[in-house]
Amino acid sequence: MTVTSEQALEQAALAGIHRLSIPTPFAVGRVNCYLLEDEPLTLIDTGPNSGKALDALQSQLAARGHAIEDLELLIVTHQHIDHLGLAEIVAERSGAEVAALGIAAERLANFSEDAEREDEFAVGLMLRNGIPEEVARALQSVSRSFRGWGSKVKVTKPLENGQVMPFRDRMLQAFHRPGHSPSDTVFWDEERRILIAADHLIAHISSNPLLARPLDGSDERPQALVAYIESMRKTREMPAEIVLSGHGEPITDHVALIDERIAKHDRRKEKIYKLIAERPHTGYEVAQAIWGNVAVTQAFLTLSEVIGHADLLVNEGRMREVDDGEVLRYTAVK
Repeated sequence: MTVTSEQALEQAALAGIHRLSIPTPFAVGRVNCYLLEDEPLTLIDTGPNSGKALDALQSQLAARGHAIEDLELLIVTHQHIDHLGLAEIVAERSGAEVAALGIAAERLANFSEDAEREDEFAVGLMLRNGIPEEVARALQSVSRSFRGWGSKVKVTKPLENGQVMPFRDRMLQAFHRPGHSPSDTVFWDEERRILIAADHLIAHISSNPLLARPLDGSDERPQALVAYIESMRKTREMPAEIVLSGHGEPITDHVALIDERIAKHDRRKEKIYKLIAERPHTGYEVAQAIWGNVAVTQAFLTLSEVIGHADLLVNEGRMREVDDGEVLRYTAVK
């Protein structure tokens, strides 16, 4: 029997997991946070740092008979500002413990400094892949203007991949699923077969495998899409009946969704290979050929897509990077 989104949310609510829909100023729209009515009383993600988001969080907690001050545990699923912007406020007002992936703790505690390094990383990557400097610097300015929506937060309960978190009525197991971000973490309620997945899987849009600095502090550029596909394949093997996402509606057939997403990435990979087989391209030239002017207005997003699929082709031995000292170009391997 097919379970509707409404039925999935009802089943989750009966299991004590309640969706809180929090407004954001971003194109993605509202972000889903989750209240876990258990001991400890737990909030998973917070929404962005804005008065509007804080009002929505407080009113939706109040509708369940709770206040921010009642929270005992805050779980941060990953490092993006639409999910952790209110984390510092929530932690200070409630005194709650803060749980997140341990290897991401330093990033979360030093949000402003990390954001600056992340922007410099992105600018360097854009310039190396042929994006004009004026476009790269303009996007850096936009990114800086978004920082006020984020916040730092001190992690007091660092989590390891596979760690089991005991509650009064359940166990949640944390799994590191990098790809969309380096710190993406999902939480598995095996008894109820519910997966709280944040942005690892979203029903109505593909989770972008955004390029970001590796959590270990190394200078090596991570292969975000390669990591994301591996993460999806691990999630595909989980016997989940309901996947609660960071945006949009619940997923009730994650296997079909993952198969569709992997097939989509394979099609895009072949489209990029055809372009490169005709003549060498920079990453920016590939993005322009596929997305047109969107490659300018969303240059880093589209470049992340191109580089991710190029990584697949390079790993397959069908393509290679050629460095002329100024920019990188992709060329097909004959």
